[in-house]
Amino acid sequence: MFRIISAEEAIGTIKDGDCIAINSFIAWSNPEALHDALYERIVKTGGPKDLKIFCAAGFGAWDENRLGDRYIKLGAVSEVIAGHFGGMPATVKMALEGKIEAYNLPLGVLSHTVRAAAAGKDWLLSEVGVGIYCDPRIDTYALNDKSQRELVRVCEIEGKDYLLYYTPKPDIAFIRGTTVDPNGNISFEKEYLIVDALAVAQATKRNGGKVIVEVERVSHEFSRPRNVIVPGMLVDMVVVSDNVYDPGQYNPALSGDVHVPSTQMDYYIGKLSENVRKPSKEGRSRDVAVDIIGDRAANELKPGQIVNLGIGIPETVGKHASKQGILKDIYITVEAGGTGGLPAPGLAFGATIGADMITEMATQFDFYEGGGLDICFLGGLEVDKHGNVNAHKMEGYYSGIGGFANITHATKNIVFCLTFNTKGLAVSKENDKIIIEKEGSIKKFINNVSAISFSGKHALKRGQNVIYVTERCVFKLTDTGLRLIEVFPGIDEKTQIRDLLDFEV
Repeated sequence: MFRIISAEEAIGTIKDGDCIAINSFIAWSNPEALHDALYERIVKTGGPKDLKIFCAAGFGAWDENRLGDRYIKLGAVSEVIAGHFGGMPATVKMALEGKIEAYNLPLGVLSHTVRAAAAGKDWLLSEVGVGIYCDPRIDTYALNDKSQRELVRVCEIEGKDYLLYYTPKPDIAFIRGTTVDPNGNISFEKEYLIVDALAVAQATKRNGGKVIVEVERVSHEFSRPRNVIVPGMLVDMVVVSDNVYDPGQYNPALSGDVHVPSTQMDYYIGKLSENVRKPSKEGRSRDVAVDIIGDRAANELKPGQIVNLGIGIPETVGKHASKQGILKDIYITVEAGGTGGLPAPGLAFGATIGADMITEMATQFDFYEGGGLDICFLGGLEVDKHGNVNAHKMEGYYSGIGGFANITHATKNIVFCLTFNTKGLAVSKENDKIIIEKEGSIKKFINNVSAISFSGKHALKRGQNVIYVTERCVFKLTDTGLRLIEVFPGIDEKTQIRDLLDFEV
């Protein structure tokens, strides 16, 4: 039977060595009051210690003084398993310094392992990950040498390779909803995402653990059954708090209380960007390059397509789709669960402006891995002569794979959106001609990527159509490597493309 108690009382039930499963998509649906109470307990008492955290999508707010980063900095956590690390600067720092165990696996796979754990399974078989960094034959999913757990094995079944992923065993579930009714049922009416709340609760209960839910309010009216996300029978403790994290204020266009027609998307994107977009390090010049890429990439869209847009440069594809008038004729989705509308930009990524439906994350990945997407637009840190893409790590930096591997696994058409080089790149545009005022000092197109997030060889085997759009040209993946298929007006093919590549195209 659930109890409504204080955050301090709820956190007091956590023991040394417990595994906490956090239901969040980066900052969204993240129970901040529970994080704060855990931090305060650790500061006051020094415990609990040796905690382990599992979170499919990551649990940070790009601020080391927010959410889980606060107590991870204190040394209270010994292990983190997550799909995304970019929003957790303190966690990444601790991991790269070898102070904690840290493991990065594809977000969609981790989401599916939670559901498998809820069903009583100890492992999950998946084709996602074969041939990329998390395949033990290729590289490692560990962030440091301290991280020695075997979380993945290679299996061959009927002549086909699969990866076997072990499922989590959480002792504590951290979940945030909006309302608890008299029976302890939890509804999410003001949340922008569901993530995998029900599966997280089920997996925790199956393991004999405790489910703690943070809500904004208590209702004396019973919830409509179809509105319940987590039933009261799975809830142990409810903490009522108005300490709700939003980058900005509550936005009804993101929860679905206000539906946004395609004709008004530009307005809502602009308003949201004022509060949540991270400032560009390279200023207006980079914005010009990004705009060129987004405009060209949007030309790949066709009416009726089902689309996924990634974070960063690919976000601008939605803006240009709106300008080109095709937004109303396509169906944009985001891996966090939104279908329809347009993914929110910047730090608000994961939420959807004017969604038609918001579903569980695992269900969205079912659709993606089943080949439901017609086209996806994703970023990249490096591309090599084989068409491989590194999108998750660089020297001294680890963003994590996120949903990248799941999204690219079976999508028919893949468009990578990235600048030709970076760090100092200066670009302008005059009369439709591109002017490279200054080249960046770091190459993005190199002989071999430092980590494989996307395998060109496997994409060719699957018959996927893959292009790479930059601010000056477009490449296409072929059986013999990359092929240069477009050079933009104003660009000299030899001096500004071929001479700057580490390989022949």
